[in-house]
Amino acid sequence: MSFIKSRKHSPATLAAIATLAMPLALHAEVNGANAEPVAQQGDSKMPEVTVTGRAVNNEFQIPQRSASDKFTAPLLDTPKSVTVVPSEVIAQTGATSLADALRTVPGITMGAAEGGNPVGDNLFIRGYNAQTDTYIDGIRDSGSQSREVFAIEQVEVVKGPNSAYGGRSSAGGGVNIVSKTAKLDNFYNGSVGFGTDNYKRVTADINRQIGTDSAFRLSVMGHENDVPGRGPVGGDRWGIAPTIGFGLSGPTQVNLSYYHMESSELPDTGIPFNNPFGSGPNVAKNGNGTPVSVPRDSFWGLTNRDFRDTETDIATVDVKHDFGNGLTLRNVTRYGKTSQDYVWTQPDDSKGNVVLYGTVWRRANTRVTETETLANSTALSGEVRTGTLKHNFSTGIEFSREDTDRGTYLFTPGTDNLLTKNTVCATSGAATGYNCAPLVGANANDPWVYERALSPAKSGIRTNTRAVYAIDTIEFTPQWLLNVGVRWDDYRSVLDTPQYTLSGKTTPAVHAEANATFTNYQAGLVWKPAANSSVYLSYGTSSTPPGNDAGDGLDGLSVAVQYLKPQESRNFELGTKWEVLARRLSLSAALFRSDMNNARVTAPDGTTQNVGEKSVRGFELGASGSITNAWQVFGGYTWLDGRVDDNGFTNTAPNGAPAVWVPSPFNGNVFPTTPKHSASLWTTYKVLPNLTVGGGLTSMSKVYANVNNNKWAPGYTRFDAMANYILNPNISLQLNVQNLSDKLYFDKVSSPHYAGVGAGRSASLTASFKY
Repeated sequence: MSFIKSRKHSPATLAAIATLAMPLALHAEVNGANAEPVAQQGDSKMPEVTVTGRAVNNEFQIPQRSASDKFTAPLLDTPKSVTVVPSEVIAQTGATSLADALRTVPGITMGAAEGGNPVGDNLFIRGYNAQTDTYIDGIRDSGSQSREVFAIEQVEVVKGPNSAYGGRSSAGGGVNIVSKTAKLDNFYNGSVGFGTDNYKRVTADINRQIGTDSAFRLSVMGHENDVPGRGPVGGDRWGIAPTIGFGLSGPTQVNLSYYHMESSELPDTGIPFNNPFGSGPNVAKNGNGTPVSVPRDSFWGLTNRDFRDTETDIATVDVKHDFGNGLTLRNVTRYGKTSQDYVWTQPDDSKGNVVLYGTVWRRANTRVTETETLANSTALSGEVRTGTLKHNFSTGIEFSREDTDRGTYLFTPGTDNLLTKNTVCATSGAATGYNCAPLVGANANDPWVYERALSPAKSGIRTNTRAVYAIDTIEFTPQWLLNVGVRWDDYRSVLDTPQYTLSGKTTPAVHAEANATFTNYQAGLVWKPAANSSVYLSYGTSSTPPGNDAGDGLDGLSVAVQYLKPQESRNFELGTKWEVLARRLSLSAALFRSDMNNARVTAPDGTTQNVGEKSVRGFELGASGSITNAWQVFGGYTWLDGRVDDNGFTNTAPNGAPAVWVPSPFNGNVFPTTPKHSASLWTTYKVLPNLTVGGGLTSMSKVYANVNNNKWAPGYTRFDAMANYILNPNISLQLNVQNLSDKLYFDKVSSPHYAGVGAGRSASLTASFKY
């Protein structure tokens, strides 16, 4: 194969889904008797509210509990910072991906891909890498990918150490995606949307009750769009997610679900940084470390080389039995397979071409990977009493196996400058084999046609974990509660790369193993000055072993790190939560400090290394719910002070001379991907019975891309707007305008070579149907 283009699904794919989304009067069923109960203001006990996608006029109520069995108290009484993004906010903001939905949560930044770090969702929470801390219905979702929202009920962001809940994890927190499941109800929801930049989106969400005790639900999606302001960047995707539930009103419930999504796109290259020189004759030519000043649509990729195809399949069997005495036993078995195949141009500035010559080396990052997971979780939860104490507990065991096969592509004659046989690009164009491009005016359609083949350097990573945990919320009195938790994990990861020969050179086989057992704890004391409030003080730990990403991320297993101890983190948090205005509005505030030993970050050469010790201090504010019957808000603010306390030592001796080790000059620097200030706000107001308008902002201060603190993306504030008009009880129209001011900003960092460019202004009009 000489080249490959980003594949596009045929219009028939979108058309087929559109036929599901367009309601037909002959098949419509209006079922108003299944509306959710509304809490009475005089209730002494706070009711539980299940957040679904059927709220009237896209209004949302504050969630009372997490969907996870491991949360043994209502969110109000949970001594952790937890932000729940309901489906209504996802719909109102026009989010179509997990990354879009998380934009409404301050304290989260998105990381950029690199040579060893795949394209996909790469989260940093409170400054810590949380790339592997994404869960679907409480089970870790391994494998790099870009996740959709069409089958999501809500997204829960848990901040602070997460190991007592999920095992190996970061100190920043984790994201739990709550899937749509079958319900004892009949409804037919759908949407058809069109917009600028070739935006087309069709969804359908159909639920049908079967008999008196079972139900079937089907969610489907077809999507296509270009990225506003980013030249040829764009793609399409489609997905389907059926679920069927049995015994939904009885003591034994069985839910069977399947999720499939495929995507095909031309991936974005981003914009390179002004590469600063530390010494030598070129210091005077230094840039200031920010992304270079070029037109927003500058693109250095190649349309006849670059592509990204992904495919995800997840099958789940969820069985729950209620014994009727306050005890519930649940067993979940899940099989998942995620594959990613791409050639993606990175505008690499590491050779100084941008500053010296005004050129860019078209570095080809490639990946062919497949991750298979098999997990089983058994949990016993419920409520018991011991004397005068009431216990709400959850205890369980978990087993998982993750198998990742990872490879790359080779090109003939290669991707170096054909004139110099290296990556120095003093000139650009045909003579360089189009491997060097001008900084301004690069042509994505340059005739780059080479041979491509899989590299023999393929790696296999096998990770096995087993764990046991116990979490308990102990109620001493209605005013005093204690939440405690402990989890023990046994972790085994093995890397094997067979011996291979390339260009006449034989590379020996590589074998590495990381074996670790670790125990993590959490404890939180909760005082309730009133039934609608809580004040808490909590402590938690986390452990991140080498190879935490199971072979498909930034924290890869290697011979160099296999014997390193797990990174150990601890977090102290003082916070308060209040439900005010007849419990329609949730307010929260928290002060926290996290410390990590043996922390690892992306070094200036792009590798992952231990950097000693890291600390993050901060506080955050949050609000969610209704101020009045017509006015709703969702948002928050986070302040972070992240520091590299001990970056180890560095060799200052000239090449070839005996090493001279001195303390790192980066000690005390700001940690990468950690903005000091970040804020988000989404608010809507019903100006007329049938008309709701809304708007929001996302704001972030400067973010460093490396521990040197000499490459950084400037801060920004982005504004969005929405208007929703209800034509009748079944049909509504929604207009979304994203990035109102067409702000040029950078939404992804963490690579020391380039920054991801935020999408420009766009508009979409969506017709939604609810029957």
